[in-house]
Amino acid sequence: MEKAQAQKNDTIYHVNGNILTGEFKKFDYGVVKWSMDGMGTTNFEEIKINKIHSGKFFEIKTRNGALHFGSLDTTKRNRMIKIVSSFDTVVVHIDDIVEIYPLKKSFWLRTTGNLGLGFNYSKGSNIGTISANGKLDYRKQKWYYEFSFDGDNTYQGDSLISNKWDISLLNQRLYRGRWSSGVMVKASQNSSLGNKLKLEMNILGIHDLMYNSWNRLYFAMGLNGSRQTPYYNAEITNDIAAVVAVVWKVYKFTSPKVSVDANVQYLPYFTSNDRYLLVMNLNPSVSLLSSNFEVGLKFYYNYDNKPPAGAIAKTDYGINLQFSYKFH
Repeated sequence: MEKAQAQKNDTIYHVNGNILTGEFKKFDYGVVKWSMDGMGTTNFEEIKINKIHSGKFFEIKTRNGALHFGSLDTTKRNRMIKIVSSFDTVVVHIDDIVEIYPLKKSFWLRTTGNLGLGFNYSKGSNIGTISANGKLDYRKQKWYYEFSFDGDNTYQGDSLISNKWDISLLNQRLYRGRWSSGVMVKASQNSSLGNKLKLEMNILGIHDLMYNSWNRLYFAMGLNGSRQTPYYNAEITNDIAAVVAVVWKVYKFTSPKVSVDANVQYLPYFTSNDRYLLVMNLNPSVSLLSSNFEVGLKFYYNYDNKPPAGAIAKTDYGINLQFSYKFH
């Protein structure tokens, strides 16, 4: 009992003068996750917070990409927080902080993710699409890991007429100055574009253009190595391409939750003359009934100007209504 009470000795000061004692869990996407005896875990928007005090040790990231490691203390100035480490003390404005993660917490506190299910159906054509996707990401000191999957199956009557799926694993290393590096391995299939199995590895440099309490905009550049097995007994190919990607995430994670994930990728091939790929995704959503359940749309667009022999199209796209459960 004494140990449990000792853990909840953090203090949060609201701009309206309220003072709450509890346990500081984490801060990201403009929201502080806070635990109090008798009230359980709750969320506070960053704009409502004046000061924070905690003697625990945190990893703190600011919008300019700087990483700090230390405890949190108050100052005499409103909305200014003191980061105290073994070496020095830094004072930052709350608006300039984009992430605060405890360094000695459980796996689940550092983990977020979502599971989604979508569908679309046209009675006139008797064509329906079922989609499923999910993501699990984990943060630790200067490292980020993400596992994701995404699948779309299209049926006409009781026959499968096309399918698309992707599974990927990303390992990202954070640096100062808004930079990070990443390695992603991926397996995919797309029957419309003639891709039976494609194995890929991406080596990326990533730079945050904008990162604050309501959005994150970043770009990535690097190299892509792939091995593609087409349908219709065509030749297996091994290719190298450049990768240019732009990702934009907009979020409001207090009730009602609103989020938009959008990304565009362009891959010009070095090993195949004049071939390139274009990939786009757009996923807006809003919370429904509770903050963990969301409803939204999932839109994807893939274009291959020189698909494998036997492909039925150069373009594949789709849009689905989607319900998802998010834990954060």
